[in-house]
Amino acid sequence: MINQNDTLFLFIDLQERMMPAIHCQEEVIRKSCILARGARILDMPVLVTRQYPKGLGDTVPALAEALGEHDNTDKTAFSCLGDDNGFKDKLTQKNIVIAGVETHICVQQTALELIENGYNVFLAADCCGSRTEVDRGFALCRMEQAGVTVSTMESLLFEIMRSADHPARKAIQALVK
Repeated sequence: MINQNDTLFLFIDLQERMMPAIHCQEEVIRKSCILARGARILDMPVLVTRQYPKGLGDTVPALAEALGEHDNTDKTAFSCLGDDNGFKDKLTQKNIVIAGVETHICVQQTALELIENGYNVFLAADCCGSRTEVDRGFALCRMEQAGVTVSTMESLLFEIMRSADHPARKAIQALVK
């Protein structure tokens, strides 16, 4: 199980010019925004990547707003760990919750490499998308077989809180309703 003290949230490549091609893009963005707001309410660290922003643009405005003040790590490698851009130095927690696109490319390669490097990876599957459901579905299966815990945004937020006594419960509950 994940916990509040040793977990960070990673939002991968949810960018303006990428999202129109993503299957069910509005739902992926909506759920990712809830996850980002939940991370802020829980006062947990967040990392954001952008794949080749010159071509694919910035983080989608709704998510950028939900994230609040944040740093972007730009990359050209598909895995977030693939470039020498300082990303690895930002991985200060053992548990990583991932949301992003495309599930079968950047999300999958990052998750698999994180697992190889000894991290516990939790995927908010409802916050991940690909151009096709087939690609997304096979990526979810492959990541799960490799040791990634596949779950949902709401389940992960409530798992972090552990109890109805958590001081953020009411705020998180209001987010997901």
